[in-house]
Amino acid sequence: MPSNPSSESQIAIPPAFIALFVPPGRVKPTASWAHIAERHEFCEDLATMLTDTARARLFELHISEEEVLERTLAGLRENTALVSADEALWVTRRLAELLEWPLTGELAPDAGPRS
Repeated sequence: MPSNPSSESQIAIPPAFIALFVPPGRVKPTASWAHIAERHEFCEDLATMLTDTARARLFELHISEEEVLERTLAGLRENTALVSADEALWVTRRLAELLEWPLTGELAPDAGPRS
């Protein structure tokens, strides 16, 4: 699936994010390209904004990187008005990628179909 069906847009949306909008057994997203692009931009910005907070929690609370990521995921999942459950997982995985932290447990790419 192309990551950018619109020739007018320069946004490259990762296939893993587009997959959040493709129900099991289907090949096309259920949302418009504009909606997916808007949500991707929001989720990417959110992950980027969370990097400083995650680093601070790591040192302030003396917990592991894994625990910081787990707590971040739990917090995002509680706020369903902000992001969907699938988006929460994507944002947390993207946060780990930005911080170059390993993905383990539920966050591991092979832990589910939405990696």
